[in-house]
Amino acid sequence: MTNLVSYNIIIVISVSLLLSSIICAASYLLGTTSPDREKVSVYECGFTPFDNPGNPISIRFFIIGILFLVFDLEISLLFPWSISSHISSLWGLWVVILFLFILTWGLVYEWIKGGLEWE
Repeated sequence: MTNLVSYNIIIVISVSLLLSSIICAASYLLGTTSPDREKVSVYECGFTPFDNPGNPISIRFFIIGILFLVFDLEISLLFPWSISSHISSLWGLWVVILFLFILTWGLVYEWIKGGLEWE
C-alpha cells in the first residue's frame, strides 16, 4: 500500500514539473518583449522615488495596503478552517460566519466612504 502511495506522489511531482516546464518555456518563446521608456522606468508604490523627501504621501496608499493585509489575513484564516470544518461544532460555524460578516461589513464601509478609489 505504501509503495502505491509513493508511486502516486512521484507521478504527481513529475507531471507538475513537466507542466510547469512547458508553461515556462512557452512563455519565454511566445512572449513578446518590447521594453520602452515607460516600462523600464523606476516605479515605486505609485509615486516617483526621486522626489523631495519632505513631500507628504497620500493616506489612500496606506489604506489600500492595510485593507490588502486584512483580507489576506482573512484568507489565511479561512484555509485551516475549511480543512478542519468537519470536526468543528455548530458554534465554530457561527463564529466563522460572524468573522466573515464583520470583514464584509468593513469592506462595504470602506467602499461607501470612497477608501478604495484611487485618484
